[in-house]
Amino acid sequence: MNKIIKYVLYDIIRNKIIVAYTLFLLLLSIGLFNLGGSPDKGLLSLLNLVLLTVPLISIVFGTTHFYNSYEFMELLVSQPIRRSKIFMSEYLGVSLSLSAAFMIGVGVPVLLFAPGATGLYLVLTGVFITFIFVALAFLASVITRDKAKGIGIALLLWFYFALIYDGLVLFILYSFGDYPLEYATLVLTALNPVDLGRVLVLLNLDVSAMMGYTGALYKSIFGSLWGIGIAFAVMVLWVLVPVLASRRIFKRRDM
Repeated sequence: MNKIIKYVLYDIIRNKIIVAYTLFLLLLSIGLFNLGGSPDKGLLSLLNLVLLTVPLISIVFGTTHFYNSYEFMELLVSQPIRRSKIFMSEYLGVSLSLSAAFMIGVGVPVLLFAPGATGLYLVLTGVFITFIFVALAFLASVITRDKAKGIGIALLLWFYFALIYDGLVLFILYSFGDYPLEYATLVLTALNPVDLGRVLVLLNLDVSAMMGYTGALYKSIFGSLWGIGIAFAVMVLWVLVPVLASRRIFKRRDM
């Protein structure tokens, strides 16, 4: 399994897309910190970049890589290697390479310009989102053999979590505004890893003071170490569920 991961990592590192992705994040991160005027403003601008760009690149690159590696996986399946090892090697190879690119492109500028708990949460959120959306990319890929359909499903998933979901939540809150929805809002936040990461970082920027009672509720729950631990535990579930589901489909499908 380690040999397969090394081969996948070596193959991906040679890809110019990863290099371009790293440089893109690095230049934008340094530019946002220099233009922001203060570390907090730079982190806030960088947060918006991370929550839109990182999921998109992760899910598109993950889906494309899976289909491009199909012949290689067919060759490995013909060998005495378990399918679960093949699948997990591919997943870990893609996730680790994209996470390394993110750590260099965003983690290094954050360490230089805004070291602290808020910067750490931003970097951890970006890494978790990378793993989550690569998992969703692999899930979309194993559902159908058609590359166009797989990429279409992946883009729909990104569009749903990054844009549509927030609109649906706002519609629910507006429609049932006469009812106490604070705890329901917490559940809805946990059902979207992008929103969960946004809340974790914003609470450490003290933006919760502008969010009223709901912001105070977020602060009371996610402001403690237990709350932060629960939030990241939910992130881990967001990684495990699609990975295990896609691995099960991959083990049963006819190559």
